[in-house]
Amino acid sequence: MRWSGVMLGLLGFVGCAGPTRGIATQYNPETGQYEVPAEELVYQVPVEDAMMTARHILETGRFDVLEKEGGLEMFSSFIPDITPPERFYIKGERHGPRQSVVRIFRLRYVHDPAFASEVRGTPSRQVDVIADFKGLPGLEGYRPAQGLRDMGVEQRLLAALEMAPALELVGGNPPLPMRSVVMEGGSEEERAPVAPPACGAPVEGASSLFTAGGVLLVADPLGTQELPSMALRMLCEATSRELPVTLALSIPDVEQPLLERYLGSSGDSSAMQELLSGSAFWRRVYQDGRSSRAMLRLVEQARRLRVSGKDVAVVAIDSDKAHGNEREAWMAQVLLKAQAKRPQAWTLVLTGSVHARTTQVSWDGDLEPMGARVAKALPSVRALDVGFRRGTQYVCRYSVWEEDVECNVFGISPSLEARQATAQDAGLKLYPAQQPDGFSGRLYVGALTASHPPLQAPPRPEPVKAPVPATK
Repeated sequence: MRWSGVMLGLLGFVGCAGPTRGIATQYNPETGQYEVPAEELVYQVPVEDAMMTARHILETGRFDVLEKEGGLEMFSSFIPDITPPERFYIKGERHGPRQSVVRIFRLRYVHDPAFASEVRGTPSRQVDVIADFKGLPGLEGYRPAQGLRDMGVEQRLLAALEMAPALELVGGNPPLPMRSVVMEGGSEEERAPVAPPACGAPVEGASSLFTAGGVLLVADPLGTQELPSMALRMLCEATSRELPVTLALSIPDVEQPLLERYLGSSGDSSAMQELLSGSAFWRRVYQDGRSSRAMLRLVEQARRLRVSGKDVAVVAIDSDKAHGNEREAWMAQVLLKAQAKRPQAWTLVLTGSVHARTTQVSWDGDLEPMGARVAKALPSVRALDVGFRRGTQYVCRYSVWEEDVECNVFGISPSLEARQATAQDAGLKLYPAQQPDGFSGRLYVGALTASHPPLQAPPRPEPVKAPVPATK
């Protein structure tokens, strides 16, 4: 069993919400009110993983958790200092190999209509917040009565499963033998080498960023379709203004000669085969999202921009070995060298959220991100965080249970700050002043959609030791 890893101890365990807001409700930033959710959450993990994570959350709160046969029902020890007695009850449902629903109830052991009165009488909704249970262990003098969904604990489960850190796997990640290539989406005509770049509409609010010599760092949620698509739209608009453009990507710099050959090619299938077969990066055992189909498609679209007569360069700025500050310094050095070669170009950098920050990170005073190093050296540097709606991404995460790495499609949910409201259109919103984390604005991209690796990995004949994980 694999578990979508996160250091749950950092989350801690917080008791249920107070009676003034109702434990079956959660905060809706759209309305500013606490409400019963309108729909169930389907997690993109096996139900066993979701149940194990829920169990760990309760055990972190010093509850004993008992598991019924089959593993899809659990109940906790009784909550201290509560009369009549109450305990947590967890029910899991399998909706597919990697889809699950988990409901966490606070179960009362006495018939008390007032317990559910706060939500009774409300209109029918898709989420069942009240349930009657039978066949659960009793307690001398009491019997199990009704359970009310505890959305506070369920929110912690969501955070554990969908706000876990993505990993960028550097070093110890050998390439696989070449197999087949699958390009993402689009018609055959769109994939043809002679087709023009698929630019799309300009990004709303981004026009002020396109300046000669400017550098824009964008915090890229790994393994999604939306950020490479947004990047292409910005590249197209910048080149339409006759600006030379440099696109910097989190690809190891040792791959630069391969990139150059491909960018100068016709882009046909043999050129693509040459790029991928000669690359260790695109064929790694563990594909961490930096090497997605969407990112490969972005490289191809940059090539088409060049064919159309635009001045576009693509630069690989990452390291395939360094970690921590050594890696941040390496990336900054490569980026600064590329910018010095093309000082009049507008430079767009897609990189992880930590690398993009132009200030030191608050949780590690010794780490100086690439963005902070570049901002010290250049006068015109801006960084954008990303706003989005709940969706999926293809990333690698660490399993604390198996001490191994799993790379797959996972759900991703935004923090409250990064959440894109229903009324918020896709586009760029600049802040009045730079924020403490170094970001100058937020790029809203809508619901995220996972982008798989371009190569199909064959089954491994024997276990391969996982590379050293490093948070993005």
